Amino acid sequence: MIAPETIPDLTLLELQKALRAGELTALELTDACLARIAAREPEVGAWAFLDPELARAQAKACDAQAAAGAPLGPLHGIPVGLKDVIDTADMPTANGTPPDQGRRPEADAWVTARLRAAGAVILGKTTTTELAFMNPTATRNPHDPAHTPGGSSAGSAAAVAAGMVPLAIGTQTGGSVIRPAAFCGVVGVKPSFDAIPRDGVCMQSHTLDTLGVFARDPRDAAIAVALLVAPEGSDPARIREDAGAPVLRAASRRPVFGYVHPPEWERASPEMQSRLDALAADLGAVPVTLPEGFAHVAEQRAVINSVEMAWHYRRYRSAGWDLLSEVTRNAMDEGAATAATDYVAALRQREPLYAGLEEVFGEVDCLLCPPALGAAPHGLESTGDSIFNGLWTFMGTPCITLPLPHGDGELPLGVQLVGRRGEDKALLAKAMWVSEYLETL
Repeated sequence: MIAPETIPDLTLLELQKALRAGELTALELTDACLARIAAREPEVGAWAFLDPELARAQAKACDAQAAAGAPLGPLHGIPVGLKDVIDTADMPTANGTPPDQGRRPEADAWVTARLRAAGAVILGKTTTTELAFMNPTATRNPHDPAHTPGGSSAGSAAAVAAGMVPLAIGTQTGGSVIRPAAFCGVVGVKPSFDAIPRDGVCMQSHTLDTLGVFARDPRDAAIAVALLVAPEGSDPARIREDAGAPVLRAASRRPVFGYVHPPEWERASPEMQSRLDALAADLGAVPVTLPEGFAHVAEQRAVINSVEMAWHYRRYRSAGWDLLSEVTRNAMDEGAATAATDYVAALRQREPLYAGLEEVFGEVDCLLCPPALGAAPHGLESTGDSIFNGLWTFMGTPCITLPLPHGDGELPLGVQLVGRRGEDKALLAKAMWVSEYLETL
């Protein structure tokens, strides 16, 4: 018998085993998560929409399926939080902005439908900054409510960190998965660009937007990534619950790490610099210098982001413009005023730069670098700086952040691993190796 108050602290893998062994029902698991939310939500504020009875109805349907002896999907009975820019046919999707309050999508997003088909219980919608941009939410860091959880996937990171759900989905256009994961002390995975279909997700930038995963354990993240980046025509109900296991077993040898001081490294906190320097030395990482052109990626990514944001959000100019935050309106105005030649020039920089990155990957298995300037900043006026994230979003490379060991009362720090485009599962294997190493420290 599992004590109800300890259920939300189990890993996804542990929950899978308990559900299949009959030690736990989907309803008991959902109720345990709802109880944790009731206890911590007033302090954290991770949820934009939560309907306990709707969640329980999904869990009861999972239990009925199990009782009937029907095949169970890899996420059978597992509660999942979805960032409130991801469409759900049975819940509102407000995109974190007043003009869309009460919006009811007609259909699920691809990722929502995929999770449901895998047996997941969609527990609710987690908070997002306005239109997944920079205007902060009221969500607070579970480790210290006086500090930001990051953004734009604030609620997804905070909900996982607070033990409200074992798994949550977010999006990243600059640093909206990796940075909040680092701030909240959880695992964040931003797959290769377009590895997970974006149908039914609020589009800010068609060149940059990428769906991502939050979990408390890299093994759990591997399960989710194996499910979501599987071939689109595959049946999620037939993907084994241990789908991530081959990825983890692949991490059998010590990877060769390349240690990168990205552009503006000098802005990183002394603690971040010293912790990563020490970790790189312990891992025998090879110092890597990025080609000179990478120094301009931040401004090129910003140009692309603002231009495409102005295009995709143009509907708000005729409906709800005055309700948008000033920071969102200013970014859209900046994008609309950008010369087409500057936009095209920024787009054309990516592939030549990636060719230089390929030469680096010819010498190392993956890159090790910071996921943020340091720990979560004090206050809720900002979600933090994405300078160490936008570089890799621009490149379309898979990235993973892992929490570094920290003491009680300390704000988390993380380490970011970066791999080749399309080699998401290989990068997860390296991350698992690093995670096991960190457990020995």
